[in-house]
Amino acid sequence: MSTVADAAAQQTPAQCSRHAEYDIYLSGIHTGSMSRTETWQGKTAVVNSSSKASILGIGTRYQQRAELVWSNERQQWLTQKFHQKVSGFRARDMHASFSANGLESEVDVDGELDSYRSNDIPLRDVDTLAIQIREFLMQGRQQFRLIRQASDAIEPYQYYVQPKQTKNIAPWGELSLIPVEQTGTEEVTYYFAPELDYQLIQARYHGIILRGLIELNQYTSSCD
Repeated sequence: MSTVADAAAQQTPAQCSRHAEYDIYLSGIHTGSMSRTETWQGKTAVVNSSSKASILGIGTRYQQRAELVWSNERQQWLTQKFHQKVSGFRARDMHASFSANGLESEVDVDGELDSYRSNDIPLRDVDTLAIQIREFLMQGRQQFRLIRQASDAIEPYQYYVQPKQTKNIAPWGELSLIPVEQTGTEEVTYYFAPELDYQLIQARYHGIILRGLIELNQYTSSCD
C-alpha cells in the first residue's frame, strides 16, 4: 500500500503558496492597501489579488483572479485567463482568455467583446507580468520586452535592469534591491529583493499628476 501511495505522491505536482501585503501611497500619502496570493501546483498557478484605495477622492476596490502556466515551448510563464472587477475609479468587469501560446486574446469588458493579437510577444495580465519579470531577473537578463493586456488595448513595455541598491525596508531592515525600469504607456520602476525570494518589494509609478508607490509590509511563503 505504501508503494502505491508513494507513487501517487510522486505523480501529484507539489503545491505551495506565497502571500504578500502592500501599502499604497499616492503623492506620498497613504491611501490604501493591497494583498496578493499565489497558489502553485507544479508548473501552474492561480493568483488572487485585491486592493482598496482612495484615488482622486473616490473609494476604489480592485479584485483579480488570474490563471497562468509554464510554456515549455516558450520557456516562459503565460496567462491562461483572468477576471478583474473594479469599482469606483475606472469601474469595470473584465474577463480575458488567451490562446495561440499567448499571442491572441478574447476580452469582455462590461459585456463588450474585443479580440487582440500580438505578432511575437505573448499578452499577459499584470500579475503574470510581474512573475515573468522575476523569472527574467533570476535568469540574469538585463533587458527585455513584455506586453500587458489592458481593458481596451495591448500595452508594450521595454524593461531595463539597473544596478543594485540598498534600502531599509521595515520589518526586514536593509535589503539589496534590483531596480527594473519599465518604459512605455506607464513608466514604473520595480524593486525586487534576491534575499527575499526575488519578491517585489516596491513599485514606483511615475505619473505626471499622481505619483504612486506600493511597498511590501508582510510576506510569507511555503514554496522552495
